[in-house]
Amino acid sequence: MDLEPGVFTLDDPKEIAHSLKRSAEASDRRKASPFRSAISMLTFYINRAGAGLNGDRRHILERAKNELRRDFGRAPR
Repeated sequence: MDLEPGVFTLDDPKEIAHSLKRSAEASDRRKASPFRSAISMLTFYINRAGAGLNGDRRHILERAKNELRRDFGRAPR
């Protein structure tokens, strides 16, 4: 799945979610559903960044997960 450049540096969780959704739906190189691919990519980034993420950035990315769930018509956690 090809991501838009700088998607994880955006400050708005909605913009991050919308970008991931666009990328997942447009990709023909994914094995899972677009939702699973997008949420997996976001989780992978959060896990790989680990302790390098400050609290504010982590909070924005975690909120992007809920926005992504909304974008795909699923209940946020």
